[in-house]
Amino acid sequence: MGETRVSDGFPTLAGVLFGLGLGGFFDGVVLHQLLQWHHMLSNWYPIVDVPSLELNTVWDGIFHSSTYVFVVIGLLILWRTAHRRHLLWSNKLLVGTLLLGWGLFNTVEGIVDHEILGIHHVNEHYTGRVRIVFDLGFIVWGLTMLAVGWLLLRQGKRETRAAA
Repeated sequence: MGETRVSDGFPTLAGVLFGLGLGGFFDGVVLHQLLQWHHMLSNWYPIVDVPSLELNTVWDGIFHSSTYVFVVIGLLILWRTAHRRHLLWSNKLLVGTLLLGWGLFNTVEGIVDHEILGIHHVNEHYTGRVRIVFDLGFIVWGLTMLAVGWLLLRQGKRETRAAA
């Protein structure tokens, strides 16, 4: 029978990459497609005609492709680590790193794309103060996920070490 080891060698990068990908998928599917609050370049190229919709749709696809790459790389890292030997990890390690990645996505995307570059905003159906509330809420949501993820990661490491 295979050996079961308790290890604190959890592949943190794998979980963070999964979280980045899931955060991007949520943003792209829910905010871009279902709610249609914004598209990738919709503040620079507002959706006023078919060509601007086509341009934004292509960039949405490029965005989705990059989030897909994050998930695939995260899966490969996790697979390589787990395939070497059977390991026992706290579930909090995976959930914590997923939240770290998703929170990192929201925080960086919110600050860089929404505020610094202004390529789009969370909800472009509004302007002024209402728009900034959505943008800041997105960043706060990201920072909250970062904080909770970090706490879960720490708890998971302690649990995994205690199980050893």
